[in-house]
Amino acid sequence: MNKLYPDAAAALDGLLTDDMLIASGGFGLCGIPERLLTAIRESGVKNLTFASNNAGIDGEGIGMLLRTKQVKKMISSYVGENKEFERQFLSGELEVEFCPQGTLAERMRAGGAGIPGFYTKTGVGTQVAEGKEVKAFAAGDGPAEDYILEHGIFADLAIVKAWKADETGNLVFRKTARNFNLPAATCGKACVVEVEEIVPVGSLDPDCIHLPGVYVQRMIVGAPYDKQIEFVTTREREDA
Repeated sequence: MNKLYPDAAAALDGLLTDDMLIASGGFGLCGIPERLLTAIRESGVKNLTFASNNAGIDGEGIGMLLRTKQVKKMISSYVGENKEFERQFLSGELEVEFCPQGTLAERMRAGGAGIPGFYTKTGVGTQVAEGKEVKAFAAGDGPAEDYILEHGIFADLAIVKAWKADETGNLVFRKTARNFNLPAATCGKACVVEVEEIVPVGSLDPDCIHLPGVYVQRMIVGAPYDKQIEFVTTREREDA
């Protein structure tokens, strides 16, 4: 089975519809599937829900889809770098479901494992718990404590970025880019991956593969990339 497609538009052909839920990998601007996000923008699909750690920044990452009003809801942990996100949220144009980072990662992982829900202490007694089932559990011989029910994320589509892949779709993520890309990849009905490099089968050390190719349906080579930086912080050079 050939999983390699010539470009992002071809890899997403037949998978995009209005009103779909998309799980998107990446952490900040690190490891985001930018080629696939651009293709989604250019496809014109609308009323999308994104499950993603954050929404990029203005004009980058999911932020480009906010600019074109193609996103109706974000399920996210961190949204502090995106002024357009803030504007749409405060004006009521964008629905937002805030979710703690660990809980969001586990919701994706749970969806990928076929687990519809789980209980966690994270968020108990806060706005995160509003409207959710609360149940008391005792750990060992200790007193019972409250936990809230969180639901697994079952996405219509997963889009992720990997560092390397072999021709069967076995993936290796690089450093921080491993955050959220791995669980996001597992929870979609279909998973499309953009990678920096495709290597022959057998080139990757089996012990270093982060995601087996069984989860991957389609791939593109997205390189070369321009490194985007959220905050450019510099200091004055010391006098020689």
